[in-house]
Amino acid sequence: MASSTVTPPRPNRPSRPNLAFRHLRGQRSPAEFAALVRRAAREIGERVSCDARYIGRVEAGEIRCPNYAYERVFLHMFPGRTLTDLGFAPRSSVRGRGSRAAEDAPDVDETPGAHEPYDTQDPYDTHHDHEESDVLRRAFMTGGGATVAAASLGPLGLRLDAPAAAERPARRVGSGHASALEEAVRRIRLLDDRHGADGLYRRAATPLRAAYALLDAGATRQATADRLHSGAGELAISVGWLAHDSGRFDDARSHYAEALATARTAGDPALEAHAFCNTAFLARDAGRPREAVRAAQAAQRVARPLGSPRLMSLLALREAGGWAGLADRTGCEQALARAQALYERGASDADPEWMSFYGEAELEGLEAQCWSTLGDWPRAARHARRAAQLQDPHFTRNIALYTAELADDLARGGRPDEAAAAGMRVLDLLGQVQSSRIQTMLAGTARVLLPHRRASGVSEFLERHASAPRAV
Repeated sequence: MASSTVTPPRPNRPSRPNLAFRHLRGQRSPAEFAALVRRAAREIGERVSCDARYIGRVEAGEIRCPNYAYERVFLHMFPGRTLTDLGFAPRSSVRGRGSRAAEDAPDVDETPGAHEPYDTQDPYDTHHDHEESDVLRRAFMTGGGATVAAASLGPLGLRLDAPAAAERPARRVGSGHASALEEAVRRIRLLDDRHGADGLYRRAATPLRAAYALLDAGATRQATADRLHSGAGELAISVGWLAHDSGRFDDARSHYAEALATARTAGDPALEAHAFCNTAFLARDAGRPREAVRAAQAAQRVARPLGSPRLMSLLALREAGGWAGLADRTGCEQALARAQALYERGASDADPEWMSFYGEAELEGLEAQCWSTLGDWPRAARHARRAAQLQDPHFTRNIALYTAELADDLARGGRPDEAAAAGMRVLDLLGQVQSSRIQTMLAGTARVLLPHRRASGVSEFLERHASAPRAV
C-alpha cells in the first residue's frame, strides 16, 4: 500500500554503530533486551512496540535519535544518563531544528509497530511507520515477476539494490514479492552451503527487514499472505543460521524466536517444526542440552502430522544431540536408532524444501558429533570419515565441517598423524569457506596436537594453522 505521506528524500549518510548502547545491552540477546524496554515502558505508562529488529537498528546506528516515547523509556531505564550518553545524536542535529510541534509523532529515524515474537501486549496496535515499510517493500522488489531484488548475491556478498528500487512506484504486495522472497531464501542457503556463514550474515539483515515490511504491508489474497509469512519465517531461520554458524548465538536465538512466532501467528506447522529444529541445534551448541531435547521433542510433535519420515529422522538426530550433551548414552542411542529407521523409509513428496542438505552424509556427520560428545572417539571418527566421503563435492562447507570433525576425533583418540593429515585437508578448503564454527573446531584440534609435534605431519599442520588467516 502506498504511503499517504511523502517525505522529501534525505541525503545518504553512513551509519556508525552505537557501541554505547550495545555495551548497555551486555550479555542479553536483542530479544531479551527488547522485552526489558517494553517492561520499562509499561512502568511509566508509555506504549512502545520494541523488538529485536529495533534493538539491532539502534546498535547498527540506523536510528540516530529515538522518538520521544523511546527517549522517555530509555532515560527511565538508565537514570542520570542523557541520550548522548546512550550513544544517540542530539535531536537538534538530526532534525535541523530544536523542537517539534507534535511531540508524540513517530521519529523519522524510528520504526514503531513491530512486535517482539512473544509480546502479548497490545496485539492489535496498528501504529506503523508506513513510509518506511513502503520504502523497504520497493527496495525488496526491483520489478515484476520473480526478480530477486532482496538479494543481489555476489560470490560472498548480499546487498539490497535500494537506490534503483526506491525510484519505482509502490504497489500492493503480490505473488511476485512472495516469489522474490522465496528465491532469496534459496540463494542464501546455496551460498552458505558453498562458502559458509561469516561473509553473509551481516548483509542478510537488510532483506530480512524488507521481508517483515512486506508482512506489515499486507497482501490482498490469503494464498499470497501465507507465502509471505512462510517466506519471512524461512528467511529469519536462514539468517539465524548464518548467525549460529558464525558464533553469534544470541543473535541466532533471536532470529529463531522470530521465526517461531511467525509460524504460530500464521498457523504454519511446517515452519514451526523448522524453527524448533534449529532452536534445538543452537541449544546443543550453546551448552543447553536439556533445552535441545525439549525443542527437538516439540518439533517432532508438530512435524508428525506432516508425513515426512526424513524430517522426523532429522528431528530425532537433534534430540540425540541433546541426550549426548546430557551424557545420557541410552537416550542418545535410542534417538539415533529412530533417526536411522526413519531415514531408511526414504524420501517423500512431503519432505520440506529446506531439507535438501539432509542426506546420508549429514546423518553420518550428526551421529559422529553425538559419539564425539559422549567421548567415543573411534566411533565418532568412523562416522565423520564416512560423512566426508559421502558428501556431494559441491557442498564445500560441509566437506570442511565433516573433515574438521574427523581431525578432532582422531586427535582426541590418540592418532595424531592421521589427525594432522585431515587438518591439512581442512586448511586447503578454508580458502573457499568462511565459517567460524570450522575454524573453532580446527583450533581445538591444534591445541590437542601440541604435545605431539614429533608425530608425522603434526608440526607442519601446526605451523600452517598458526599462519592461516582468521575470520573477522
